[in-house]
Amino acid sequence: MPYSPQNVSSQMRELARHSNAWPFVEARALEKRLGGEGKAKLPQKGYVLFETGYGPSGLPHIGTFGEVARTTMVRHAFEVLTGLPTKLFAFSDDMDGMRKVPDNIPNQEMVTQHLGKPLTQVPDPFGTHESFGHHNNARLCSFLDEFGFDYEFKSATEEYKSGRLDEGLLKVLKHYDKIKEIILPTLGPERRATYSPFLPLCPDTGMVLQVPIIAHDESAGTVTYENDAGKKIEVPVTGGQCKLQWKVDWSMRWMALEVDYEMSGKDHIENVRLGERVCRTLGGNPPLTLIYELFLDDEGKKISKSKGNGLAVEEWLRYATPESLSLFMYQKPKTAKRLFFDVIPKNVDEYLTFLGKFPEQEEKDQLNNPVWHIHSGQPPAGETPFSFNVLLNLASVCHSEDKAVLWNFITRYRPDLTPEQAPILDKLVTGAINYYQDFVKPNKKFRAPSAQEHAALEDLKSSLEKMAGSTSAEDIQTEVYEVGKRHGFDNLREWFKACYEILLGQEQGPRMGSFIALYGVGETVTLITRALAGEDLSA
Repeated sequence: MPYSPQNVSSQMRELARHSNAWPFVEARALEKRLGGEGKAKLPQKGYVLFETGYGPSGLPHIGTFGEVARTTMVRHAFEVLTGLPTKLFAFSDDMDGMRKVPDNIPNQEMVTQHLGKPLTQVPDPFGTHESFGHHNNARLCSFLDEFGFDYEFKSATEEYKSGRLDEGLLKVLKHYDKIKEIILPTLGPERRATYSPFLPLCPDTGMVLQVPIIAHDESAGTVTYENDAGKKIEVPVTGGQCKLQWKVDWSMRWMALEVDYEMSGKDHIENVRLGERVCRTLGGNPPLTLIYELFLDDEGKKISKSKGNGLAVEEWLRYATPESLSLFMYQKPKTAKRLFFDVIPKNVDEYLTFLGKFPEQEEKDQLNNPVWHIHSGQPPAGETPFSFNVLLNLASVCHSEDKAVLWNFITRYRPDLTPEQAPILDKLVTGAINYYQDFVKPNKKFRAPSAQEHAALEDLKSSLEKMAGSTSAEDIQTEVYEVGKRHGFDNLREWFKACYEILLGQEQGPRMGSFIALYGVGETVTLITRALAGEDLSA
């Protein structure tokens, strides 16, 4: 079971106060906001509220997942630090009007006919749910559930229509002029002319209207606008008949739900400051916020839900474990990072390294280990003896899509391992095969050895022929080093690069000792023989 407020030791809480891990840094800042070190007071609502927001105008992507994952890490750190109960709301702004059609959905012409309507009133282009908003909400919940997050899903449509936000909406109406004074200076001339915090829903078309509000009546709880025919329409701001403009909606939600902590991307820095002013105007206390850097695609451009650039969660999981994705989210949240396929192998192997170190670390160091935060204080036991890189290159030399072929090599080297006994390793084997087939195989390019490299490979072949099949990976690695030294490679990285390019058809590769031990000494001798003979190793 994950740590709970009831079973955290006083020693762990003390260590948490001095941990440099960023979730603990954030947790201590939130504790200070709620009263100070050891004095944090439980809010009147009975829990400390963490919130994440999702705009379902496009399909959920890894950036959405990352916000929930990181917030969960801070939430857990806060619970360990304070022992106070918490909740996490995953809030979907699904009542927002659809402004453009995403590039990565089917039936775009059909969706185009419903532009301007709330997302929960736009037909589902996938044909699986009652609306596009419902479809995207289901996608969001599906992968949050897949990762085991503890959260409560909140739909803006349901919150507005149920009346649960009516009190907040009436407060916005009460402070209508003050809120406009805050927002208008941030808008362009054209938008200023029509701006209102309230966006009425047209009773005829159902569209979210961005129209000038010509009157507002606090006592009646209504706003009035003029339709295209010149008729004045008075509508209540409550009951889902009006939608707040998103910047004010965000602030109102902070106040109405009493949100204590929420993250946001760097592109929202000014919106956060604006939201804090509006929230205070409404009588609320703005949450503590962490501003994280944006994810970039392979070209260094910001990832966009509508464009569908970057990676989907499902795509990452085709090649790697969920834990490696969580590690990617944990590492340096305030640093911009490329989120593309080529980052996957590195993150898998870094996760395995952190996991391997954990059991031997002192408790204070464990709290700084990313796997402690990824697994809510209880990383899984068990050894994964092969890096993803080694498995990837095993798949490469085997030219196989059958994981049984790779397992044959694994069990020969480690008879104690089976897919059932090592489920993480089994996932990595499948992922390595998929990654090889999709990214490595199409780009493999073998080259012939130079005279110096030819002599070195002959020497390596001779050395391997003298070794027993049970020779350890470390001993093999040492001999590979010695061969490179004997043949005048001043920079041994050039020697290893030559091995990768000549034997594996790629510029980078695994630790050669580990690879040879797994693939087999005899099999490697055969591979070198074929390479020196000029055979086609791509077949």
